[in-house]
Amino acid sequence: MKNRVLAGLLTVAAAAVLTAGCGGSTSGESGGGKEKESYTIGISQFAEHGSLDNCREGFLMGLEEEGIKEGENLTVDYKNAAADMGTAGQISDSFVSDKVDMICAIATPTAQSAYNAAMDADIPVIYTAVTDPVAAELATEDGKAVGEVTGTSDKLPVEVQLQMIRKMLPDAKKIGIMYTTSEANSLSAIEEYKDLAGTYDFEIIEKGISTTADVPLAAEDLLNKADCLTNLTDNTVVASLPTILEKADDKKIPIFGSEIEQVKIGCLAAEGLDYIALGKQTGKMAAKVLKGEEKASEMSYEIITEPGFYVNTKVAENLGITVPTDLSDSAAESFSEITE
Repeated sequence: MKNRVLAGLLTVAAAAVLTAGCGGSTSGESGGGKEKESYTIGISQFAEHGSLDNCREGFLMGLEEEGIKEGENLTVDYKNAAADMGTAGQISDSFVSDKVDMICAIATPTAQSAYNAAMDADIPVIYTAVTDPVAAELATEDGKAVGEVTGTSDKLPVEVQLQMIRKMLPDAKKIGIMYTTSEANSLSAIEEYKDLAGTYDFEIIEKGISTTADVPLAAEDLLNKADCLTNLTDNTVVASLPTILEKADDKKIPIFGSEIEQVKIGCLAAEGLDYIALGKQTGKMAAKVLKGEEKASEMSYEIITEPGFYVNTKVAENLGITVPTDLSDSAAESFSEITE
């Protein structure tokens, strides 16, 4: 009888060991971790506007191309901070409390918030639409991660944008730029604009804001001083772009964008990024981390190196501006209407 009981216990113990060895994994060990059967990602987006929405869409597409699909082996918890830093912090803390497998942070403020919250919780943070990861203290000068955090940069092609504006507006002298004083990405971009503007015979007129409530007066001030305005990837400003465009339209002053969605809604043109492509690139990086192929701390941040030229011919017509042939012929996309 004792032998039968002992044999039974050994059988149960062996089964338990086998179960423990197989539970929650599928394809074995890679890069120091094991690929799980399913994942939960918390997506923290700083504000709701076209470029960041496209990043999120592209991120999920990139994951799906690597076999991680929402509704099958991926659960997504999406939260939007509505351009509020306090809310962004609460979102990051909630994701850490929920012990998600990864946080995807869209835009610089949420990336900083997510990393600060997750750095001691062993939760990797993958960011996108962070203009200057070094200035945001998410990467070192040589591009390496400062911890379990990496992703993609939407660094603006500033010099190419200035070249394009000079071609479009040969007589313009002053470019106005509105930016949020608390956004590290905007501060970095402003400095690059100021460094390069003189090369193309431009003067930069800058106006800092703190909240969306500051936008109308700041726009009026810039439009009274500048020959045109150009947008950064500043989240607060981009979220208020319809207000700026309305005021600029009244004064017949062109606004240049930083990406495709801004051109669709009324900016004249942009040498900008494809944010869906940027998001896809981020999703593929995230898949490597989730599958255990690489750790986030082992991956330098990545950028898209080739901007595309986008133009709205309806806006050009309304402003009486002729788009140079070499630009129109090279356009990645051209729009003949203004979308609301």
